[in-house]
Amino acid sequence: MDKISYNFKNRTAVITGGAQGFGLDIAKRFLNSGAKVIIWDIDPKMVEKSLKDLNNTNLSSNIVDVSNYQEVESSVKEITKNSNIDILINNAGITGPTATLWEYEIEMWKKVVDINLMGTFNCCRAIVPNMIKNNYGRIVNVASVAGKDGNANASAYSVGKAGAIGLTKSLGKELADKNIAVNAITPAGAKTRILDQMTKEHVQRMLSKVPRGRFLEVEEFTSLVCWLSSEENTFSTAAVFDISGGRSTY
Repeated sequence: MDKISYNFKNRTAVITGGAQGFGLDIAKRFLNSGAKVIIWDIDPKMVEKSLKDLNNTNLSSNIVDVSNYQEVESSVKEITKNSNIDILINNAGITGPTATLWEYEIEMWKKVVDINLMGTFNCCRAIVPNMIKNNYGRIVNVASVAGKDGNANASAYSVGKAGAIGLTKSLGKELADKNIAVNAITPAGAKTRILDQMTKEHVQRMLSKVPRGRFLEVEEFTSLVCWLSSEENTFSTAAVFDISGGRSTY
């Protein structure tokens, strides 16, 4: 099937967790559609590999820990010296260990929530003022069906993603009188490296809940991100777009 073409010329996009998985595929599609892309990632080796593989003059990067507001703010100030930030894809995230809540290590719990929820907050807080100044912006927060349903043995991840959904609805309403759209996407399991962080039993349990009987393909996810990030999305905001293969019931 041919991919729908979007025009992202003269648009600058920041993609967190952009050196692999969903983020990297989004970067490829945006670049092919004319955007300038800045990938933020915490893994220098993966960033270096991504820059080499994509080999595009419109692609740049920053090593950023999204859970650290000072790092986020510093990177935003550097970017906005010479450019606006038109699109923000909050994609950085970790699943954390598979464990019951009462056995969960407290420091790991904090880390998972800090990246999945506070990371989204930090990036929005730092970037939204630039979007307001230019009366244009598209923000896509990558949440999860875990944030809707609550996955057993993944309480920190479920909490972080549920928080990201709530943040999306709140921020979207706050910005609804401007040409800025804020939406979330809730995928079920997808064929990315994040599955490597889970036990085989947990992965199989996830798959068994999907009526389609398979995991989400990365390209399918990217297609939805592209529409939400484009000028064609003129009305939808503060919304949650499910892409779970029929798993979610709301």
